[in-house]
Amino acid sequence: MESNYPNLELKPPLFYNWDIGIRFQLGVELSEASTNDDPAYIQGVYNRAITLFECLHSHTDNMFVVVDVNDYGDGKPLKPKLRNFSPYVKEKSVLYKVRHQSILQDHDEDERFKTHRFTLMCKTPDFKHKQMLKAICNQDMGIKPKIEHRVYFINLNKKTIFHVYDDRGCDVLAASPETIGELYKRYYDWILGYDRERIDKVFK
Repeated sequence: MESNYPNLELKPPLFYNWDIGIRFQLGVELSEASTNDDPAYIQGVYNRAITLFECLHSHTDNMFVVVDVNDYGDGKPLKPKLRNFSPYVKEKSVLYKVRHQSILQDHDEDERFKTHRFTLMCKTPDFKHKQMLKAICNQDMGIKPKIEHRVYFINLNKKTIFHVYDDRGCDVLAASPETIGELYKRYYDWILGYDRERIDKVFK
């Protein structure tokens, strides 16, 4: 990753920490009265997340699925690492490829904690990407199953990073604009309006 994204830390907000990227809006309120527990809103979030993922990733692409679990030392036991992946892999043998790394986060005196980073190298057909993306989107919507940890999909062939941060939006980073140019054109209307001007400058 360092060769494609020098000096980039894998943590939010990814979009603001890299020059080449797109921030998409996933959750769209259909009316002033709608809320994030509205079935139409929820299905809209799922549809956008899955559509963007499938547009970017092919079945033959190699990727890392990275799950970051923060440990604040509050005495809560850390779930066995395979539980982060086991509900979403199609073949349990893939789980033997999971790797664990412990990262000390020492930002300042008031923010010191450890991040357990679990990484699985696989291809898109190896895991249930639709179910996993829905669980990521569910984290703040009070719906189960949900994944409350940060999850990153790093495509080794296309040199992209795909990160759904919650039901509001999704960041897509690339080593070059050409790689995600089609995504930019095809789903331009889904780009978050607040960042549209910055994004347009990358592709125009």
